[in-house]
Amino acid sequence: MTTNETTTEETTIIRMDDIVEGTVAAIEKAALYVDLGLSGTGIIYGAEFMNARDVIKRINIGDMISAKVIVRENKEGYIELSLKEARQALMWSDAEVAIKEKRIMDLVVKDANKGGLIMEWQGITGFLPASQLKEENYPRVEDGDKDKILRELKKLIGKRISVSIINAIPKEGKLIFSEKDGGTKEAKEIVSGNYTLGDEVNGTVTGVVEFGIFVKLDDGVEGLVHKSEIDWGLVEDTKAHARVGDKVRAKIIEVKDGKISLSLKALKENPWKEAAQKYKKGDEVEGVVIKFNKHGALVSVEEGVAGLVHVSDFGDEGKLREALSLGKSYKFTITLFDANEERMTLSYVK
Repeated sequence: MTTNETTTEETTIIRMDDIVEGTVAAIEKAALYVDLGLSGTGIIYGAEFMNARDVIKRINIGDMISAKVIVRENKEGYIELSLKEARQALMWSDAEVAIKEKRIMDLVVKDANKGGLIMEWQGITGFLPASQLKEENYPRVEDGDKDKILRELKKLIGKRISVSIINAIPKEGKLIFSEKDGGTKEAKEIVSGNYTLGDEVNGTVTGVVEFGIFVKLDDGVEGLVHKSEIDWGLVEDTKAHARVGDKVRAKIIEVKDGKISLSLKALKENPWKEAAQKYKKGDEVEGVVIKFNKHGALVSVEEGVAGLVHVSDFGDEGKLREALSLGKSYKFTITLFDANEERMTLSYVK
């Protein structure tokens, strides 16, 4: 089978990670071809074909399907597609819609750990922190013994609970659920009547999860300190910054739909203010590599002030990791410094 021949003017631009729709043109033993119209011909084969074979068994020639672009054009001229990744992208998109709509769903508790319950939605594993359980399901243990809490939580395994999604983390393949309904009219009135943007409040930590810290402010009122609002420095492990039962003081940075967003770092000195007096574009500085990501390396020049060295400085990720190591110090040139936006980019001094 050959690809469609189209002129540059006729071709619709297709980008990596796009979700595209097309008609199944042919199905072979180890490949499926998709007519993408003016954009060309897509192909699902190799590992992608094997991963989606259960779905492909139910597909017929002429069916309209959606798939994700994983290679814009291979050496045979085909656009390589993934059915599995398309399904995942659509599921995460649906999760975001569910969050906005505050959609309530009945899910079965699959398992429990000392922090909460494990549930599943559309094949995605999710976590329901104990702090997000309603009073009737919350494990009441007088001495706070974690083993006793776990025993109480395990009693909920197999039970169907009405929950909503409050956070979706596609990169980590995780969902966070809540049994509490913070969007009711009564809850909104309590929050809007007593809590205002900019207020400083005292509270007790009720839950520590991967994306942040839940803080009880009053009976039936809880706020969330997102991971990015815990400290000015890089926060990798939220559990290193708080434990259930800790007393904390925080600043309210948003009140919306009965939900309160809090910040711990807002009550600490902003290191970027002082950094603005010390650094400027073109300065040579010494910094420590504190994290690698798909864009490059994050480098700390002082506590709470970090910048990105882009992978393009090295050619590719492999060469970047050959040149730089986590925890080690190197010399860099500042290529952009904006204290107001808390943004800095750096170039490696070879």
